Amino acid sequence: MSGPNGEPHLSLGPAEEEEEDEGEAEYAAINAMLDQINSCLDHLEEKNDHLHARLKELLESNRQARMEFQQQLSEGEAQEAEAQRPGLGS
Repeated sequence: MSGPNGEPHLSLGPAEEEEEDEGEAEYAAINAMLDQINSCLDHLEEKNDHLHARLKELLESNRQARMEFQQQLSEGEAQEAEAQRPGLGS
């Protein structure tokens, strides 16, 4: 009888079947480890996305605070300059 590639189908002896079972167990263990690694990488990617979003929020908040501070500073300077002007008619 032929195998799937047209090769004769040979039955495996007990030692060969044991090696085949060990090979399948190794592949199953490797697949399980790869699944765990994939899960960890997904979790890290999710955390990274969250941190990136939080950093963007912080950056925007700092930008806004800096603009407000500069505006207050320039308003204060304008008021100070106006107070130092000699009065008209004094």
